[in-house]
Amino acid sequence: MAASASASCRSPLVWFFSLAAALFFASWYLLLDSAAAPAVLDARRQGLRSVSPATKCDPDKALLRVYMYDLPLEFHFGLLDWKPGTGDGGGDLWPDLLRHGVPEYPGGLNLQHSIEYWLTLDLLASEQGAPTPCNAVRVRDPARADVVFVPFFSSLSVNRHSKVVPPARTSEDHALQRRLIEFLAAQPEWRRSGGRDHVVLAHHPNGMFDARYKLWPCVFVLCDFGRYPHSVANIDKDVIAPYLHMVDNFFNDSAGYNDRPTLLYFQGAIYRKDGGFIRQELYYLLKDEKDVHFSFGSVAGNGIEQSTRGMRASKFCLNIAGDTPSSNRLFDSIVSHCVPIIISDEIELPFEDVLDYSKFCIIVRGADAVKKGFLINLIKGISQEEWTSMWNKLKEVERHFEYQYPSQHDDAVQMIWKTIARKVPSIRLKINRLRRFSRFEANKTNETPARS
Repeated sequence: MAASASASCRSPLVWFFSLAAALFFASWYLLLDSAAAPAVLDARRQGLRSVSPATKCDPDKALLRVYMYDLPLEFHFGLLDWKPGTGDGGGDLWPDLLRHGVPEYPGGLNLQHSIEYWLTLDLLASEQGAPTPCNAVRVRDPARADVVFVPFFSSLSVNRHSKVVPPARTSEDHALQRRLIEFLAAQPEWRRSGGRDHVVLAHHPNGMFDARYKLWPCVFVLCDFGRYPHSVANIDKDVIAPYLHMVDNFFNDSAGYNDRPTLLYFQGAIYRKDGGFIRQELYYLLKDEKDVHFSFGSVAGNGIEQSTRGMRASKFCLNIAGDTPSSNRLFDSIVSHCVPIIISDEIELPFEDVLDYSKFCIIVRGADAVKKGFLINLIKGISQEEWTSMWNKLKEVERHFEYQYPSQHDDAVQMIWKTIARKVPSIRLKINRLRRFSRFEANKTNETPARS
């Protein structure tokens, strides 16, 4: 009886200490998990993370079926110095994502225009069985495809090979573009559509500079139209994609209105060519305003760290036209939850057919912005309640501007695929109109020459 009583007394103590131990280990797990989150995301951003197998995507259920050319290695992963047959197991052209992860993409400013890398990875993942939302699926039969994908890493080619290296007379970037045009011209898929269903990636403003005028029927994926004539690129046929942001994500952001002492923030190049003259005018208008930070800055040294701290401590961030209408500064502002003030009359915004930027940005005409007192009075007139609404919206939409591998639901990669999918009916219309008189063209080709 005594033993039974002793056991009953110990039972609550044993239960209590077991529960305490479980809570202790659980709290440590959560702490370590939250501390590691930025590092894990950074690894995914750099393309270094291997993934576990998943079910291969079903083309019949996909939003977009994509035929991807098996371009020679020099056009894509060869530009990353990746070589097959070094234990990768991915064959002669493509890395094996499941067994060995993905080749590393160079860091720094190379990353801001790296969209060709992320889109190509997602197509490979759809075929190899790596995790992906399966909105776009690679198909091997071009007759089943909605679009034809051209996996040329054109931005990396510009960054690495745009200079002429003697004794060569042209740059390797120029030579790659020439070889690409020759390759495409020889493909039956190109001849069938005249390139109208081909998706070409040229996110760097100088990407595909030589080839763009010969590839004008294609669907270009660009950062803006600043260096393109309207006849070559326009919003009706092409896709605007976001830059990859350079500052880190602001996780667990609780820095609301009263926790951000700087009213307006800009740090970057002030004296720019082309349309960037407005930066100079705004600098002289705003540099002496109270609670405004407007200064020169670059990515050199600790420039990115400075921008990260500055944006997180600011209510509004200026995004002004520079050499081109767009820059990655807008997307740095978005992930810093610093309400963007966009001053760029020629800018085109990614996914604007489904996103209402007025909910989380202030867009100002250039002619108004340079009026004395206009901009600062506009900003000071925005109430704390209105700012907080935009701040919350930024935290809601930032996922749409995130490039990562494996891709996730409605991130930047998936938003681009969805935008391309919305172009498909227009693409089909153009191709069908092109075929109206194909019977007569075929007959002309097959006609027997008349005897003299």
